[in-house]
Amino acid sequence: MRPPVSRHRPSHEGPTGPRPRTYSADLTPPWKKQQPVPEVAAEPGLVVEEPGTGFCGAVIRCEAGTVTLEDRFGKHRVFPLEPRGFLLEGRVVTLVRPASGPVRPTRTASGSVAVPGARARVARAGRIYVEGRHDAELVEKVWGDDLRIEGVVVEYLEGVDDLPSIVAEFAPGPDARLGVLVDHLVPGTKEWRIAQSVTSEHALVVGHPYIDVWEAVKPSSLGIAAWPRVPHGQDWKTGVCRALGWPSENTGAVWQAILKRVGSYKDLEPELLGRVEELIDFVTAGGDAGLR
Repeated sequence: MRPPVSRHRPSHEGPTGPRPRTYSADLTPPWKKQQPVPEVAAEPGLVVEEPGTGFCGAVIRCEAGTVTLEDRFGKHRVFPLEPRGFLLEGRVVTLVRPASGPVRPTRTASGSVAVPGARARVARAGRIYVEGRHDAELVEKVWGDDLRIEGVVVEYLEGVDDLPSIVAEFAPGPDARLGVLVDHLVPGTKEWRIAQSVTSEHALVVGHPYIDVWEAVKPSSLGIAAWPRVPHGQDWKTGVCRALGWPSENTGAVWQAILKRVGSYKDLEPELLGRVEELIDFVTAGGDAGLR
């Protein structure tokens, strides 16, 4: 006699036989699972590496969607804020904007300590005259924040041929000192002889040794090995552009491209840095006048 057939099949059997078992648990080995990537606030001074380019630097600025890094040579690079986008001490992290808002640089472009929220001081009676429009633009870009806090106005000086009469018209005094920055101030040159004729004790004339202020920008900041030598008698800017393959017919546009590559004082030669700092000190805090 056959045993009775049960009306109830085991739970693992279907109408035609055993059904496949299903599992709700994740059986992926732990070492194969993608670990969550920590989010790190892009605070000033945080040193990270962008693995795609290998660029390693400290955070100096964080804006909507981007972060600016500065490497140990003073070069700046801007990168997008993307998930899993950076390495922090060898670990993959995602940089995010700090909760307090945009990261503000801790120092100005001149290297001075930044004063967030500081208001510009009422302009002093003293002034700094800078020979050359490009020179004035460079001074403004690197020292602009410092000059506004100190209340120092920089004015563009077209040339130095009439410098003695310009100084006399300004009439510098103890409370209205005048500083002048001159191109190519080398002993024996025309500029040197003109500068020597300025005798006011409340005026200081200084200069850099370069034929043009372009040379005061470090070649490494522009990705070139050195500034080319231009034969005597040839226009310097034109000769430089031709030697480097830059558009010589529009040197103004070339200068603007150069200026964009200047992020701070680290992109400039010491011979210019020292002279500008000397003028600011003289106009704001006094000092020995004369020719330097």
